[in-house]
Amino acid sequence: MGVRKEQAAQTQAALKAAALRQFAERGYLNTKITDITAAAGRATGSFYQHFASKEDLLAALLADMHEQAGASLSGAEDGAPHDLTDRDQLRAHLAAAWRVMRANRPVLTAVYESSMAAPPAPGASWARLAADTVMFRDHLEYLRAQGHVLPGDPALIGAAMGAMLSTLGFALLPMEPDAPAEPEPGYSDDQVIDTVTDLLLYGLAGRP
Repeated sequence: MGVRKEQAAQTQAALKAAALRQFAERGYLNTKITDITAAAGRATGSFYQHFASKEDLLAALLADMHEQAGASLSGAEDGAPHDLTDRDQLRAHLAAAWRVMRANRPVLTAVYESSMAAPPAPGASWARLAADTVMFRDHLEYLRAQGHVLPGDPALIGAAMGAMLSTLGFALLPMEPDAPAEPEPGYSDDQVIDTVTDLLLYGLAGRP
């Protein structure tokens, strides 16, 4: 990598890291581009060499989060067929997704703030949710192809799974990845993952 490319990569990484800190401290909506560049120790003009807007930066952070999720979920499969009707495999996938959300809590919060502040746009929220949960959808489509009868369309089920997990993450996870759960209500990661696993696996009717 050339010197200029290396410097550009370092600046981009510094801007992303600073944005995460500012989103955690100030909130996404209250963070200005100048806050990010000042925290990164970069000139304001350098921001626009990498991102068109704050929204573009958030999209890049979300793409990084998706990349981490893909790598984490691929590791969770460990070469086995992704059969989400198997409790261990379902739990492994949910746990992997939860770990990624814990590591990216400022991004999760920023996405929620951005969505709530955006003007109504038919289909926009669904498009984002469907894109964010494509991994679950693919696994559910695999199950349907194997002859499993699903309770609905794989895209809708995957979106419901992701929405449940991300909303819990937004409500329960602390901003710092290594921090313990919030004092109230104080559920552990394992409690959340086991509860969601069994709810998805057995439903409210209980075990068959």
